[in-house]
Amino acid sequence: MHAGTLIQGIGDDAAVLGLPPGHELLVTTDLSLEDIHFRRHWASPPSIGHRTLLRGLSDIAAMGGVPLAAFLSLGVPRNLPQPWVDEFLTGLVRLATRFGVSLAGGDTSESPEKILADIVVVGSVPRGRAVLRSGARVGDRIYVTGQLGAGAARLARLYSARQTRIGRPRDRGWPIPRIAIGQFLRQKRIARSMIDLSDGLSTDLSHICEESEVGAEITEQAIPRARLDRARVGMKFALHGGDDYELLFTADPRARVPRIIDGISITQIGEITRARKLILCGAEGRRAELHAEGWEHFGQS
Repeated sequence: MHAGTLIQGIGDDAAVLGLPPGHELLVTTDLSLEDIHFRRHWASPPSIGHRTLLRGLSDIAAMGGVPLAAFLSLGVPRNLPQPWVDEFLTGLVRLATRFGVSLAGGDTSESPEKILADIVVVGSVPRGRAVLRSGARVGDRIYVTGQLGAGAARLARLYSARQTRIGRPRDRGWPIPRIAIGQFLRQKRIARSMIDLSDGLSTDLSHICEESEVGAEITEQAIPRARLDRARVGMKFALHGGDDYELLFTADPRARVPRIIDGISITQIGEITRARKLILCGAEGRRAELHAEGWEHFGQS
């Protein structure tokens, strides 16, 4: 049974969504602001549209949900060329189509100077089965999907003086939300807690620990670091960079966690502990407290 139905989309004052019996609604919203979340001279319009929707879809994946519909509110300056908007929508709709998500409504407005894109994504999950951040238990193993650090490493390159002098947009990759993996972990009752890695491993793991009232120890050498130009990215990018949109989850130590799900590697990186702090375990028995140094709004840049 499909987890939801779009009964009426664009064309009326409001969309009409239907849910089958025994399901609950998931709703997430993400705001993207020019020069905060993206820069026009650094990214192509389709990639900006892709990432606008990606952020909402990744939140639905982290709950183990099925995405149903998206609602886009877009504010643009008067002098923005129409082809830019068309290409932005092409990138967004292409990703929506891939995951069977309908663009069911939204709004448009003129903005004074910058582009503003607000996305709302609606999904569903069987009643009582959403995977929350608060489900981690002492002794749980900690896992991540895929490889970490590529998004932040690419962004660091763009910040270099040599790159910023290049006028042609240089996209930061096209991450894919781990929708199928999130659903698998929920359906098989593997994940006790879960979050998507948008703000950085250190910050997002701290969110799980705060909500679950636990601590964590992770092993530095176990963290799967992405490759750029055949070299592993720096550990700081994997720990704090964010922008990966992988999933971080915890599971009972007795759970049988596959090494690969939907073609993506699954790596155990640590364990949930009773102490209310994060510890990074390095080589030769070195242990140090790990502080959340990923993305925080209104925090240090």
